[in-house]
Amino acid sequence: MNPNAFKECPKRLGLYGVMPNADWVKRMVEAEIPTVQLRFKSDERSKLSKQIKASVSAVQDRKTLLFINNYWQEAIDAGAYGVHLGQEDLELADLDEIRTAGLRLGLSTHGYAELAYADRFCPSYIAMGAVFPTNPKKMPTAPQGLSCLYQYAKLMSHYPLVAIGGIDQDSIHAVATSGVGSVAVVRAITQAKDPKAAVKHLQQLMQA
Repeated sequence: MNPNAFKECPKRLGLYGVMPNADWVKRMVEAEIPTVQLRFKSDERSKLSKQIKASVSAVQDRKTLLFINNYWQEAIDAGAYGVHLGQEDLELADLDEIRTAGLRLGLSTHGYAELAYADRFCPSYIAMGAVFPTNPKKMPTAPQGLSCLYQYAKLMSHYPLVAIGGIDQDSIHAVATSGVGSVAVVRAITQAKDPKAAVKHLQQLMQA
């Protein structure tokens, strides 16, 4: 066991909803989603801290695992389960502090070089993407596609793995059969007419 390794999380994190605010996190907890991430954007620290605390409180005594995107210090203060960092956040985060606080660490990767780099930090899980084109962000890297995902999933099979990026109900089954233990979705839930039903349906498609 590497002494620098981050705390373990389940090998299969299941359906992983990436949500814009604490209200959405609460809705996901009610829908009994296995894993959720709060990706809240704000320059106001008080708003941030309020959203993170409300999200942590929403998952208390529930089965849903909560990761906070980017804001590791606030995540530690609020007692979150884990924190999710992009490659650019790695430069700024105090990884020792996150590790000592006992938070799990998830890292984003876009391609082979970033996978190799992420591996050096022994995170709790590695997210691989973007599998397909996505609209919410202007994409800094080309979509990986399914064939790359299948190769990377084999290569990094000793980690819990999360596939992310443009995945919807039409593609989630093919993504889930790549060997990843988790599939992250955003719009497939937030833009659904009935988000709770969407969670159930997406989970069924993953297991089909």
